Amino acid sequence: MQKTISDLLDLSINLELGIGTLYSLFHDLFEEDEDFWWQLSIEERGHAALLQNEKNSHKHTETVPEGLLSDDIESLKSANTKIESLVTSYKHVPPSRQEALKIAYELETSVGEVHYQEFMSRKNCSLSDELFRQLNLGDKDHADRIEAYAAAHGMTI
Repeated sequence: MQKTISDLLDLSINLELGIGTLYSLFHDLFEEDEDFWWQLSIEERGHAALLQNEKNSHKHTETVPEGLLSDDIESLKSANTKIESLVTSYKHVPPSRQEALKIAYELETSVGEVHYQEFMSRKNCSLSDELFRQLNLGDKDHADRIEAYAAAHGMTI
């Protein structure tokens, strides 16, 4: 079980870092939206740091806060591969502004991100879960923020 949790944490950390990298690229590509993308990028990197801390603090146990991670290793691997591909592709052929928002929304509603958001929204949790949630409270609901941002700028995703 330990190896699986470690693998899940590693894949989840890479997912958060990959999304952060993609958002940093969007920050560089879309001057009119740079503040929006920068904030999301910082928050994704913050998610990765929290997960890394979780990994470090639980390295000798088989548990992490219940519901924190998706248990679908293949979906996490697939999501990581997709993000790496998008970053590489968009460096050569940038997406449109609307396409960037659409892909961000799709990523934020993907397996790993949805699982993370469900954990952050859970009502009943342990003291350590609550501490983790409080540290990350301001960073939740990226999908809703992306959708609202697109709408505020006259785009549908």
